[in-house]
Amino acid sequence: MPSSSSPRRADVAIRGAGVVGQALALLLAQDRLRVALVAPESPPRAHDVRAYALNKASRELLVSLRAWPDAVPGAVTPVRAMQVWGDDGGQLGFDAGELGAEALAWIVDVPALEQRLADAVGFAAGVERVNEAPPARLTVVCEGRHSATREALGIDYDTHAYPHKALAARLRAEQPHGGVARQWFAHGEVLALLPMGGADGHELALVWSLPAQQADEWLKAEPAAFAEAVQARSAQALGALTPLAPAQAWPLQLSRAQRWFTHTPQGAVALAGDAAHAVHPLAGQGLNLGLADAAELARVLHAREYWRELGDAKLLRRYERARAADVQAMSAVTDGLFSLFGLSDPRVQLLRNRGLAGFHRSGPLKRWFARQAMGLSL
Repeated sequence: MPSSSSPRRADVAIRGAGVVGQALALLLAQDRLRVALVAPESPPRAHDVRAYALNKASRELLVSLRAWPDAVPGAVTPVRAMQVWGDDGGQLGFDAGELGAEALAWIVDVPALEQRLADAVGFAAGVERVNEAPPARLTVVCEGRHSATREALGIDYDTHAYPHKALAARLRAEQPHGGVARQWFAHGEVLALLPMGGADGHELALVWSLPAQQADEWLKAEPAAFAEAVQARSAQALGALTPLAPAQAWPLQLSRAQRWFTHTPQGAVALAGDAAHAVHPLAGQGLNLGLADAAELARVLHAREYWRELGDAKLLRRYERARAADVQAMSAVTDGLFSLFGLSDPRVQLLRNRGLAGFHRSGPLKRWFARQAMGLSL
């Protein structure tokens, strides 16, 4: 639908037109709700080098919304295996075939996904893009971790800032990646090379968590020197690496809103996505959590008793209860791993790498963890 500067009353107003906001708009439109997607005009940004690791649940959701960007060549790459290395010989591996799965995850190009969602929203009856939030029975805030709306509402957002930044870049490898995601925990850093460009491609998405000062220094470095550093830290796993685009960086934090919803004189307000929570990207679960928020909120509203309003406190409490536990569990996992591998004590290094190797041999426990990360428990 075309953008409007004079919004009319809506059933649901969604503040924020990122991936989570657009997915929620499409889900609610399926229930024939009038949705206002608040997306003020913003200046064009530099090429986005990020990539999302989406699990099975997220993929099925986006496919159901006709927003899966598989029609774009190279935009979606299935991960058939994952290899993880510690800093003292510890190693852990997952294989999709052993789990009877099509893929462990899918690495998706961010601009391609955002464009596919925007196209789907443009064809969705009942969704109107607006510049200002209209009166609505329910407003959902999907503005990200720095949400001005959440702050204006006075909802406390507990934040633990990590001493790291995430550095993202695109690289081309000398050898094909084979659909394998690779990750290294070493010397307090976390480096991941994610396969892109299709199953037989050579393109990689880099996500590198490292001390903030070092990240800033690498942003200023010559591209060739930067690529050589990544090549060395990844143990030459794929041969020579060539930079494809300038690196970008952003600060990392563990965050959680103390409440997922509130009521104002203008109506009910709920939070979703990074406006409600943020985790370290080392497990690649940030967007999966946000899309699960959208799916659960849409499910709760769809299943509501006919006499309940969309902003009914009991409905929103059901949504909060359903999502808070999963988010808390993933937050604990990512924070625990970051803290564990950030310790430099040699005795701790020995124990954690033995633990990594033991986990690799654990059988049922490893399969359970992999299924959780793949979204198969949802």
